[in-house]
Amino acid sequence: MAEQDEPVQAVAAGEDDENNEDNPDYRPPAPKSLDEILKADQEDESLRKYKEQLLAGAGAGETIVIDDSNPLNVIVKKLAISVEGRDDMELDLTQSKDAIKQNKIVLKEGCKYRVKIFFYVQRDIVAGLRYEQKVYRKGVRVDKGNHMVGSYGPKREMHVYKAPEEDAPSGMLARGDYKVESRFTDDDKHIYLEWEWHLSIKKDFE
Repeated sequence: MAEQDEPVQAVAAGEDDENNEDNPDYRPPAPKSLDEILKADQEDESLRKYKEQLLAGAGAGETIVIDDSNPLNVIVKKLAISVEGRDDMELDLTQSKDAIKQNKIVLKEGCKYRVKIFFYVQRDIVAGLRYEQKVYRKGVRVDKGNHMVGSYGPKREMHVYKAPEEDAPSGMLARGDYKVESRFTDDDKHIYLEWEWHLSIKKDFE
């Protein structure tokens, strides 16, 4: 399994509310096929190298397909919560949404943690991937994040996106269960996966 791939476009972590439902005037670029992308701007050397880097995982003329039964260009496989000095806590995102919803990850209050998303890209280049999440406590939204993941080309190896490090809430009032609604999408408003999962903040790890 590969370490996190560096997206060609700069990662802008924490771009909350950019290019989403809170910005109704935003209009994503028209989607382009892989062939259209490759043929465009042939005279621009920097763009040519950019495309070559995106397609570094594919052989010449090869169309990479990870799962022929899946029509999407992005296949989201799992989510992991990473805490230094501990094994990652993982959610299998290939399960049904109801099954994913039953899982609960326990975090120690005040610890530093990082969300990681594991995914494949197949068939075409995908532009402007984003990881979005909304966090609820007792039915009230208490946090919202919108993270730019970047642009990726098709590749047989799995990509890993690591979100910025966060601090778990702390204190007696912060302890308890949280519902998280997550979404993996892109600049063209394709939704590759939406899922709900749960965090529990406790005095210590279980």
